[in-house]
Amino acid sequence: MSDTTTDNSTRTGDDQDLGAAGSQLSTAPVEDSPSPDLPSLGVIGWARWFWRQLTSMRVALLLLLLLSLAAIPGSLIPQTGINEAQVADFRERHDVLAPVYDKLGLFNVYSSVWFSAIYILLFVSLIGCIVPRTWQFVGQLRGRPPGAPRRLTRLPAHTTWRTSADPEEVREAALALLRKRRFRAHAVGDAVAAEKGYLRELGNLAFHLALIVMLIAFAWGQLFKSEGNKIVVEGDGFSNTLTQYDDFKSGNLFTNDDLEPFSFDVEEFTGTYERTGPNRGTPRTYETEVTYTEGADGEEKNALIKVNKPLEIGDAKVYLVSHGYAPVVTVRDGKGEIVYQDAVPLLPLDNNVTSNGVVKVLDGYRNPQGKKEQLGFQAFFVPTFGGSASGTMLSQFPALDYPVLALNAYHGDLKADSGIPQSVYQMDKTKMKEFKDADGELLKKLLTPGETMTLPGGAGSITFEKDIKEWAGFQVVQEPGGGWALGGALAAIGGLAASLFVQRRRVWVRAVRGDDGVTVVEMAGLGRSESAKVPEELGDLAGTLYERAPGVPDPEPDGTPEPDGAPEPDGTPPEDPGAPGASGTTTSTDTDSQAVPAEGAEQQ
Repeated sequence: MSDTTTDNSTRTGDDQDLGAAGSQLSTAPVEDSPSPDLPSLGVIGWARWFWRQLTSMRVALLLLLLLSLAAIPGSLIPQTGINEAQVADFRERHDVLAPVYDKLGLFNVYSSVWFSAIYILLFVSLIGCIVPRTWQFVGQLRGRPPGAPRRLTRLPAHTTWRTSADPEEVREAALALLRKRRFRAHAVGDAVAAEKGYLRELGNLAFHLALIVMLIAFAWGQLFKSEGNKIVVEGDGFSNTLTQYDDFKSGNLFTNDDLEPFSFDVEEFTGTYERTGPNRGTPRTYETEVTYTEGADGEEKNALIKVNKPLEIGDAKVYLVSHGYAPVVTVRDGKGEIVYQDAVPLLPLDNNVTSNGVVKVLDGYRNPQGKKEQLGFQAFFVPTFGGSASGTMLSQFPALDYPVLALNAYHGDLKADSGIPQSVYQMDKTKMKEFKDADGELLKKLLTPGETMTLPGGAGSITFEKDIKEWAGFQVVQEPGGGWALGGALAAIGGLAASLFVQRRRVWVRAVRGDDGVTVVEMAGLGRSESAKVPEELGDLAGTLYERAPGVPDPEPDGTPEPDGAPEPDGTPPEDPGAPGASGTTTSTDTDSQAVPAEGAEQQ
């Protein structure tokens, strides 16, 4: 096999020819080198320079990095839109840092001016980057691969051999072979030009477009989202209105009319737990049966809500997020009349559902003197009591194996009519007085189901009923754009994979008749970046084409062919005459035939 060398006298023209053939392997914009004779930039020049910098890939990556760094304070510092109580607690504990954080907007990172500026600049940068590249890529798809360079041996991967087949036959065979291998191929003069790997640039564009979709989806979701929490006891219901929520937060553009109309009733909560082993107490079953309706006149439907398996109603998702117990208590006045009877949800304190809360009797109670008064009871509940010998009021297991309710009693004014919102799980005791026992201490008692604590002085009683209900905590989320964000993320992953693993490359096959009448076949390949895939693929193509256009022996210096099987000058065994090498490629090492690297082809 012969290897074509390059002559210095024709290198200049070849460089220009190779530059045309190696161009447009990417849609990345070409930066023009500035001329020293250019005049100073004016307003338009500076605006154009700023726009080019903003829409460059390195600036887009820098803005993406800044956006990631800017989101860190939002996860480390309490945010007003997420938990105002934590923000208030942080302000109380940090007198110096809190004012600084306020000025920097660190308590509301995601709606701050500086975060929004980074977000918008990244959005503009991506659009300004992707639009011209998309237009250029469409132009490449509508065009054809460029013709072959004058001297194919200057490309990084090339091979050549002589064959007795006619040049037209070789070119037709090469054209059919390349098209069969899914190359875009066509005949140009005495050569066949082919190109493959457009999926690389398509993946690159899809990745950037997916980032834009994700930015829009996240922005849309933050502006119109809503998230509320509600505790519902077995047998009670919930209607998706703002006043029904225990706590609620939403985006800046959210309105009450955006709430999805639905309601549901909690029929039963089911929770089972691991009894033995290292995972003792771990939930095995955690689900809630509900009956729900969509709209005001919707048909009733049954559903089972489990952890990470929400109930989806329109754009809303109802998640099961927590669970606890709601002991049923009955409060009677001194005359024995019932003034309060209800299930009281208590908040869990640990994994074994040790719970606490309060019982508030706001209306209907009169003390022994006949005066209106309010009652308050601090409640502490354990589903599995360890017994008095344990010396602790901590639950030993989350199931109702040995339920015990501890109560402390107060009377007076709960300040429920002061106009200040109060938590149903806390009691304001500033205007409350303790009920005293016979020893003058705070009245308190441990009750098992069915037992009663009698208040002193004929003030009444409170009974821990045998019926112990359970409650389920739900989180209702409406976040438009979630599907678009997921689709954008999947598209970004697919586009990134295509841009990383697909190689954009070109192959040329030239077949011309030599001076001795024998056809000379030249094949060369060029990729956008250095890769072993181009030489391997070229070798495979050359081997297949060689089977259709087999080689003939190279001529001796005097013009006579070398006999088959003749040893090489250095004594090495002969190769198949004219056949491509093991890899199908040869790279010239002559001084005059420097192979042009793939990336450098665009500057040659």
